[in-house]
Amino acid sequence: MAIIDSGGANIASLTAALYRLGANCVRTADAATIRSASHVILPGVGAAADGMRRLKRSGLTEIVPALTQPVLGICLGMHLLAERSEEDAADCLGVLPAAARKLHGAPGLPVPNMGWCRVSQVADHPLFDGIQSDSYFYFVHSYALPVARFTVATSMHAMPMTAASSHRNFVATQFHPERSAAAGAQLLANFLAMR
Repeated sequence: MAIIDSGGANIASLTAALYRLGANCVRTADAATIRSASHVILPGVGAAADGMRRLKRSGLTEIVPALTQPVLGICLGMHLLAERSEEDAADCLGVLPAAARKLHGAPGLPVPNMGWCRVSQVADHPLFDGIQSDSYFYFVHSYALPVARFTVATSMHAMPMTAASSHRNFVATQFHPERSAAAGAQLLANFLAMR
């Protein structure tokens, strides 16, 4: 398994979570290694424009959208799979036909959204096998994708948002499964089982 080295601060905790599941993973920006991996994870914490600059510098902006093995985007990784992000008006990878939009705050709902939020499954998907709908997952973000045809799970802030998506061989979560206790570990195990 390849974890794309996109500079995200969550890579160490993600690697530890995968090792606990018995996964053999390598952190890399090498195109050949990524292409040959059985599974690929695009993690991310930070800004969309910076994330895209890192992918361009590594020559991965054409590689990632063309991957055919299971790919999991996490948090900023999901935004980078979209067409664009309102954050710094960044053009992204174009896998998901959507744009990441800034969350709107409301009384009791600050931005960034940080903490445990309920995730409701809206479509059957193997990513959620063995996970009850309305389970809680850990979020840290200021931008989100709208609910769309690729949405397989939603969550609420001031408005509904995509908590998990699926499009072809690409799945993605707005939340951090590596920080989401038993439900997150199950989701990562489900991703590892995808072929």
